Amino acid sequence: MPNVFIFHGTEGHPQENWFPWLKEKLEAKNYKVFVPQFPSPPIVPASLEEWFEVLRNYEKYIDEDSVLIGHSLGGIFTLRVLEKLEHLVKAVIFVGTPIGIRPILNYDRDNAFSGFSFNWPSIKSKAKKFIVYQSDNDPYVCPENGERLAKKLKTKLTLISGAGHFNARAGYIQFPDLLERLEEL
Repeated sequence: MPNVFIFHGTEGHPQENWFPWLKEKLEAKNYKVFVPQFPSPPIVPASLEEWFEVLRNYEKYIDEDSVLIGHSLGGIFTLRVLEKLEHLVKAVIFVGTPIGIRPILNYDRDNAFSGFSFNWPSIKSKAKKFIVYQSDNDPYVCPENGERLAKKLKTKLTLISGAGHFNARAGYIQFPDLLERLEEL
């Protein structure tokens, strides 16, 4: 079974949203699931380097059978991880990921974290499969971000109506569609 990594977003933590539910479901099927806690203080953004410092504790588990899931700012981080990886991963899933198309509620903060200039050829060469989720009513990340991300990765956009930012505030404490897609892998 592949190792699955879930990267949270701004001011996030491993026990929020659908992360604990998905972790429990996957571990019941013998997946190894990692949900690292990244520094994400309010107001002043953490640095990209601080997030990579945390990831160093998990690097030995990221291999060709791994699946990376990035939610919101965690999706930006996932893009940066792919730029640096020296090998393929099995799949990468982006959920409500901002890539620089306004309106983005935390545009300045996200831009300060990583910037929005990505090495798309390098990123595309690092995964066997990409999945992009976006909601049509995300209050933080406009749908055009998901559309452009899917286009850059040459994959189909999974647009879910009324999902907000795929967080607990929007009622996302479970994510059955994502679980089903993982099981298909």
